[in-house]
Amino acid sequence: MSCSLPLSNAFVSRTYWKGTMTTREELRLAESRDRTAHWKRWGPYLSERAWGTVREDYSPGGTAWDYVSHDQARSRAYRWNEDGIAGISDRRQTLCFAVALWNRHDPILKERLFGLTGQEGNHGEDVKELYYYLDSTPTHSYMKYLYKYPQAEFPYAGWSRRTAAAGAPAASSS
Repeated sequence: MSCSLPLSNAFVSRTYWKGTMTTREELRLAESRDRTAHWKRWGPYLSERAWGTVREDYSPGGTAWDYVSHDQARSRAYRWNEDGIAGISDRRQTLCFAVALWNRHDPILKERLFGLTGQEGNHGEDVKELYYYLDSTPTHSYMKYLYKYPQAEFPYAGWSRRTAAAGAPAASSS
């Protein structure tokens, strides 16, 4: 029998595919369930966007969607949660990690997704970027994320102007 795997690994591989052996991920899930290992202590628990949301509303009139713009968000510290691109954190967001990008054309470091606030866009949830969660194991021992970062300057002001020129959507009458 010709096999590129050592004999023990070939046996493990055949046994796994017959469904008689537990996978490593199943073992990690069992350890997490039994609390013998903390596999779910870290994960993709960091929001893509915290700014301009009701949870972080400190406006005098309760206008969360209009209170903080994307431009102001990078100068704020949040009380209840944090945000970031492809971020991970511990369960309680005591320690948060996310990427910061720069394409040599933008005037700022890219630390969070760009979106428009209520008066600028669609109810404060109008994110203008492409990102995908491609894969993750249940214990987050493996995660794969794709963010499409433009190589030219990101059109922050252009999106704001274009949306303002289009005007707020008209209320539907029934």
